[in-house]
Amino acid sequence: MGSYRGRLDIIADILNVASRSAKKTQIMYQANLSYKVLQRYLTEVVGAQLVNYEDEKQLFQLTDKGREFLEAYQKYSKTNKHVEKGLNDIATKKKMLEDLCPGDMP
Repeated sequence: MGSYRGRLDIIADILNVASRSAKKTQIMYQANLSYKVLQRYLTEVVGAQLVNYEDEKQLFQLTDKGREFLEAYQKYSKTNKHVEKGLNDIATKKKMLEDLCPGDMP
């Protein structure tokens, strides 16, 4: 089963590709997005000044603000994974305790 990517994950994927100066089709394929979804997010990241579009070369390039976003996203992602693992561990321990003391009580 595949994992769901949220808005921030998609933006980070786009910025990662744009960090190597990329054309629209490269971003679409490397970030694994449909054309429609790509269009919506490119408008958003250009509007937020996370990437610049160079008309002559038709390239999207990461800005300093985009680099700052990626750094913050990486820290967030690492923390989020750690917290999710902790919550899963807690749920597993709770299930074990409930299995040890079954009953109909609320």
